[in-house]
Amino acid sequence: MSVRVTLVAAARSSSRLAERFDDDRPLDQAGWHEVQRAAHALVPLGGAELRYCSPTARSRATADALGYAPLAQPALSDCDMGRWRGFTLAEVAASEPGAVDAWLADPRSAPHGGEPLLAFISRIGGWLDTRPADDGSTVLAVAEPAVVRAALVYALKAPPSTYWNVDVRPLSTIVLTGRAGRWSLRLETGG
Repeated sequence: MSVRVTLVAAARSSSRLAERFDDDRPLDQAGWHEVQRAAHALVPLGGAELRYCSPTARSRATADALGYAPLAQPALSDCDMGRWRGFTLAEVAASEPGAVDAWLADPRSAPHGGEPLLAFISRIGGWLDTRPADDGSTVLAVAEPAVVRAALVYALKAPPSTYWNVDVRPLSTIVLTGRAGRWSLRLETGG
């Protein structure tokens, strides 16, 4: 018994350098254009039996623009960044360089007062592991890039530090197949 889970990274709401921790801004104009350009490839994914999204404005807007009619899942929320919420990494590094270094080096660390990286990866993995695994069932979720990275690290049982080496672009997709505790990354052709 296995399930196929396709994760779609939400479209952008700001340039990468202007990204803020735990940002819940809606899609910007560039994000809307990205969705329009990618729609031909992404709309067919909406045929999944179960469709979800992160509760963020840009995840919901991305899913709605693609016609997915998803159910928002609190478990797919971005990492809780505590007092760093709303700041860029550069802003936090300028004011708390030691705290940023500790956070990047230790996945159990939460100098921001929020969720440690290890707990975030485990939370996303817990969501993944509770998807119904009827043979051939399909799940689609539009989520923040951080959520997609966490799901990939969890599914591959990679060390938490791998999280920092995964680049998830807006509207990129990954497909995971399997069941609780046993996941595989599936790479597919574009045609």
